[in-house]
Amino acid sequence: MTRHTRVAKPIFRKPNPRVSFPDDSNGSDILVLLPFDPDSYGKPVADILALSASGPGLRPMPLFPRACTSESVRDLLLKTNARELFPAARDPESALSGLFLYFSCLTEAHELLHRFATADGAYWHGIMHRMEADPYNAGYWFQRIGRHPLFPAMHREASQLGYQQGHEWDPFAFIQFCEASAKAEDDDLARRVQLVEWQLLFDYCATTKSRAATR
Repeated sequence: MTRHTRVAKPIFRKPNPRVSFPDDSNGSDILVLLPFDPDSYGKPVADILALSASGPGLRPMPLFPRACTSESVRDLLLKTNARELFPAARDPESALSGLFLYFSCLTEAHELLHRFATADGAYWHGIMHRMEADPYNAGYWFQRIGRHPLFPAMHREASQLGYQQGHEWDPFAFIQFCEASAKAEDDDLARRVQLVEWQLLFDYCATTKSRAATR
């Protein structure tokens, strides 16, 4: 069950619950910085995200997952049509790839990304290879996207989580940070940042064009 505890001295610019996910993170507390509303992407998407025991859109994904978290979710996503699940979204196929990665289905995400090459898909492609512990190919895809529109938000949100970085978001430095964190067996912060990265990019791809225009 999700547990809420109070933070004595809030360090964030907006109220944020401290949420514990013992099933997915070995009892580690994950600070959720972004307001994430699965229902804003439609009930079918919210229902899929709810299949995670950690809560919809709140799963602290492993930095280097070894297998899909659920074969039933994997099979469900394989039968899903991206444009039916995400009608009028900015990038339906990339959003579906994000769902595969959320449930640690790297192979399936990779196959989809190869079939639909977009700028946002290149970002997911880089994340996928980073999760594969393949820094060379991760760097290749991050280099291809150049400066993504989400980088300023990533820099801001990662800084709020306590991730020390330069004046702008550097996906190459984060590859190294993930590797070093895993090697030191202290990956809590890296997973927090990775979760925020997933939330931001998923929202960017899954948001309808009309809703994005009003932001």
